[in-house]
Amino acid sequence: MFDKTRVPLSTWFEAVWLFTVSKSGVSATTLFNVLPIHSYRTAWTMLAKMRQAISATPREPLTGRVEVDESLFGGPRTGKAGRGALGKTLVAGAIEIGEHGWGRARMAVIPDASGPSLRAFVTANIAPGTTVSTDGWPSYLPALEGYDHEPVNVSASGNPAHEALPAVHRLFALAKHLLAGTYHGGGSHSHLQECLDEFTFRFNRRHARHRGLLFMRLLQLAVAAPPATYDSITGIERKPPQKPTHPTGATRRTPGTLETTPTNQPWLAPRPAS
Repeated sequence: MFDKTRVPLSTWFEAVWLFTVSKSGVSATTLFNVLPIHSYRTAWTMLAKMRQAISATPREPLTGRVEVDESLFGGPRTGKAGRGALGKTLVAGAIEIGEHGWGRARMAVIPDASGPSLRAFVTANIAPGTTVSTDGWPSYLPALEGYDHEPVNVSASGNPAHEALPAVHRLFALAKHLLAGTYHGGGSHSHLQECLDEFTFRFNRRHARHRGLLFMRLLQLAVAAPPATYDSITGIERKPPQKPTHPTGATRRTPGTLETTPTNQPWLAPRPAS
C-alpha cells in the first residue's frame, strides 16, 4: 500500500502516527504543512492510501441489539427536505446497543432508502437473527426479513427522532462534525465512503488505552491491503503524451543546416600589422 520510492518510509510512519493520534482526524493540508514533502497532492494521496487500507479490510458483522437509520450528508439545499432531497448523499448507519454502553458502528453510502438498498446494507453489516431497532419507514419491513425487527413510530410517540433512536443519531452527528470541522465540508461524494470508514475506524477504537495500538493496527492493514496508486484512487486515466504538431497542422520538420556561405564582413578581418 505504501510507496516508499518517492516518500521515505520514515515519513510514512510519521504520517500514520499523525493520522491515528488525533481523535478528530487530520487533513491533507496539515500533512503538507508538517511532513517533509513537496506538494499538496502527495499529502492528499498519502491520506487517501491510508483510508483505502481501512476500507479494504473485511469486518465482523454487528451482533446483539442494533439501531439502524439513515441520514443525509451535504450542505443546505433549497427544495424538498428529508428523504429524497436533491444535491445530498444518503448514508445508512448502524450501531450496537449493549448493557454497558454503545458498541461498534458501521456506516455506508446508499443510493436510496428503498427496501433493496437497505437490505444490502443490513445483510453486509449485521449478523442474521440480530434485534434491530428502526423508525417506522416502510422499506425496513422487507429489508429486515430474517431479523428481529423492532420498529419505533416516531410520529406517534411524540418524541423527536434523536430521542427515539439516540445512539445512531449521535453517530451521524459525530460523523458530520468530523467532516465539517477537520475537512471544512470539503469531502466529495466519490470519496465519502472512505471518510465514513475512517470515522468508524476511530469510533470503534475510542476506548483504546494507548494510541500506539491504532498506529500498529493501521500499519497491519496497510501491509495486507492491495497497492493503490493516485490514478486508481482518483479514477483519472492518464493519456500518453502526443507528438507536438505544427500550428498549421503539419508535422514539425527538422531544422535546416547551420552551414552557410560566409559573407564579406571586412570589420571582422584582423587588423594589418603596423
